[in-house]
Amino acid sequence: FELILSAAQAGDGHAFGWLYESLNRRVRAYVSYRGAADPEGMVNDVFLRVFTRLTTFHGGETQFAAWVFTIARNMLIDEARHRDRRRVGVAPPGLDGAGESIGDVEAEALARLGDDWVVEQLGRLTPDQRDVIVLRVVGDLTVENVAEVLGKGVGAVKARQRRALRSLARNSQLEAVPK
Repeated sequence: FELILSAAQAGDGHAFGWLYESLNRRVRAYVSYRGAADPEGMVNDVFLRVFTRLTTFHGGETQFAAWVFTIARNMLIDEARHRDRRRVGVAPPGLDGAGESIGDVEAEALARLGDDWVVEQLGRLTPDQRDVIVLRVVGDLTVENVAEVLGKGVGAVKARQRRALRSLARNSQLEAVPK
């Protein structure tokens, strides 16, 4: 990895391609889950930002993955803020939006997963627990990498993961009991 990273930092297109191919599917799954308006476009923007800032990166392969997911998460936050700003004051005259849902980005993203059971189970978790589980499972990141992406301590991530898994197990047991 260090040789490929050095080559990419020196401008080698093949090395850039290898870095992109090593993470693009995982990043796309993550931004899709989190509700990116255009997941493919977001992935391209994430890697454009990665490659323009590549010379500032120092670390190994796992730190690189965490860095890429941090960039993706920050871009998702920026997109959601931009989307929210555009929604304010854009209702046509006579419509105040009462009774109309503006839309929950996470709910929309969960709906895209397609598996109703998974959507329902993830929906029962707190937002912090969902982030941890999705980054661990979809992003295939280590606990340390998830902590870095979320800006939390390793202990806090482990605690959120433990609570999420207990909650999922508890909910599964309750559903198995005949009513």
